[in-house]
Amino acid sequence: MRMRKAARVILVGAPGVGKGTQSERLLNRFPQLTHLSSGDLLRHHVKTQTPLGIKVESTIKAGGLVPDELILRLIRSELSTRGWLRNDPPQVMTLAAAASSSQVRPNAMPDANGATFFSEAPSSPSLSVQFSDDPSASFLLDGFPRTAAQAAQLESVVPINLAVSLKTPFPIIFARISGRWIHEPSGRVYNETFNAPQVPGRDDVTGEPLVRRADDSEAVYRARFDNFEKTSAPLLDHYARQGVLWEVEGMSSDEITPKLTAEFERRFCSPES
Repeated sequence: MRMRKAARVILVGAPGVGKGTQSERLLNRFPQLTHLSSGDLLRHHVKTQTPLGIKVESTIKAGGLVPDELILRLIRSELSTRGWLRNDPPQVMTLAAAASSSQVRPNAMPDANGATFFSEAPSSPSLSVQFSDDPSASFLLDGFPRTAAQAAQLESVVPINLAVSLKTPFPIIFARISGRWIHEPSGRVYNETFNAPQVPGRDDVTGEPLVRRADDSEAVYRARFDNFEKTSAPLLDHYARQGVLWEVEGMSSDEITPKLTAEFERRFCSPES
């Protein structure tokens, strides 16, 4: 299905609601849509041992959190590299230049290539940065933002034009979670109510035993669900104020998918598509 304008999308939903399933189905149906994962960007730099990767790796090993500003710079760098940001003002100062400068801003920070990025964002992004509205500049952003504060910061880089709130009742989601079995070596996931293993308790490929995740207990999942509800409410309010929030409810992924696809087509695809 061909799109007529750029889609800049995030999916918001409780753990186990099926964000991964819906993302995969959107990506398969709309080839112009690109998956952008903040976690993948970070892991790439850790794997390739860029200066940023080394810094992030040490932060993670020490139990720290990667600063939001650093994630924003990674996203902005990725969008600029793809040619999706127009009139992006120069914000990079090389380490060599920084060393020779008589005045280096104290809040400067290293970018993905080891250069120094000034951490403040443009005061009015609409005057300095324009995001391409070409359909090829469409993306599904995964892993960020998770809070209203992060969403507000993201506006200085790129405006989201569809925030999807996926809703499934707690008992239904927990029934999925409680019936889940994992083959740890491969990561293959089974479920007692759908996609059950051919032999109960055994991996279809290797025949090895399946296990349950420690955090699949009701108490642990209830805590995760409640925490999501608290943090997501302000996030959804932010996107409601922006006029881009769309909510969809269903008892299963198969029930949600056609509704989501129809809304996506209505917003981003030509009537004749």
